[in-house]
Amino acid sequence: MAKVAIVGAGSWGTALAQVLAQNDHSVALWSRRKELAQMINEGVNNRYLPGIKLHPNISASTDLAKVLQGAQAVVFGVPSHGFREILKNSLPYMRDDTVVINVAKGLEESSLLRLSDVFAQEAGAAALGRYAVLSGPSHAEEVARNIPTALVAASQNMATAEYVQDLFMSQDFRVYTNPDVIGVELGGALKNIIALGTGIADGLGFGDNTKAAMMTRGLAEITRLGHSMGANLLTFAGLAGVGDLIVTCTSMHSRNRRCGIEIGKGKSLAEAVESVQMVVEGVRTTKVAYQLAKRQGVEMPITDQTYKVLFENLSPREAVLNLMGRGKKLEVEEIVLRQG
Repeated sequence: MAKVAIVGAGSWGTALAQVLAQNDHSVALWSRRKELAQMINEGVNNRYLPGIKLHPNISASTDLAKVLQGAQAVVFGVPSHGFREILKNSLPYMRDDTVVINVAKGLEESSLLRLSDVFAQEAGAAALGRYAVLSGPSHAEEVARNIPTALVAASQNMATAEYVQDLFMSQDFRVYTNPDVIGVELGGALKNIIALGTGIADGLGFGDNTKAAMMTRGLAEITRLGHSMGANLLTFAGLAGVGDLIVTCTSMHSRNRRCGIEIGKGKSLAEAVESVQMVVEGVRTTKVAYQLAKRQGVEMPITDQTYKVLFENLSPREAVLNLMGRGKKLEVEEIVLRQG
C-alpha cells in the first residue's frame, strides 16, 4: 500500500482517487473548499460525481501540508491555469523522491509552456525524472463507475512511467507507457480545441460528415504543431492523440464539446462556459495554440477559426464557410512535399 496525495478534488481527481483506493492505496485528497472535503469524508462527492459511493481508503482535507505529508506520489488534478501556483505551494511539503503525476490537459496561457516545462522551472530540470503525465480517452463519470478505460503514462524516465503504470493498473483501468512527454501533453491539450469546434458544428445542426471531417483534419493540425515542437508523430496515432480526440469530440460528458454546442446555438462564450459549470480547458488552450502556431509557422485552420469565434466575434456559421472555402489542398500535403 502506498500513500498517494491528489491535489484537486474535482471530478477527475476524485475518480482517480477511486481507482487508486480500489488498488489498496491510501489516498488523501486536497480540496480548497471545506464543505467539499467534508462531503468526501462522508463517502460521496455529489458536487462532481453524484451517485458514486467513495472507497473508504479515501480521505480529504483543506490542509495541503497534511495531504502531502509522507506521500510517495502526488497527482495534480488542478486546471492548467492554477498548476504553477499550486505546485509552488506544494513543493515545500513534498519529499525529494516523490513521483509527480500531472493529469491536467492544458497549456500555461501566460508563457505558452507545456506543464512539464512549468514543473521544471519550479522544481528544477533534474526533477523531471520523477515527473509523469497521465492522459488519454477518459471521462471521470465512467472511470468512477469502473467502466473499462485505457490511458498512457509518459515520462522521460521509463522507470517513473512504469511506476505510474503499476500504481493505477487494474482490471478496469489499463495504463500503457510512452517516453514522449511532449506528444502526450500536446495531444491531451490540443484535442480540446477540436472538441470546441466539433461542438460548434453540432450546435449549428450539422451532421456526422462534418464531425468526421473536423476530427480528422483536427488531428492533422495537432500533429503538425506537435511535430514542429519535437513530438513523436506516432504518439498522435495513440491513446493521447486520436483516442482522446474521439472521446472528447463525440461524448456529452465532454465539457469542451458541450460548450461548443452552446456557442453554435447562439450563446456568447461567457454564457456557454457558465452553462457547463466546470472548467473548459479548451478556451485558454485555443489562445495558446493560436500563438504557438504563429510562432512555429504551422498552419492550423480549425484552431484559427475557433479562436476567431471565441475571441473576435466571428459568427460560427461564417467560420465553417471559411474552412470549407479554403484553397485546394492535398490531404497528405506534408508527405507529398517531402517526397517531391
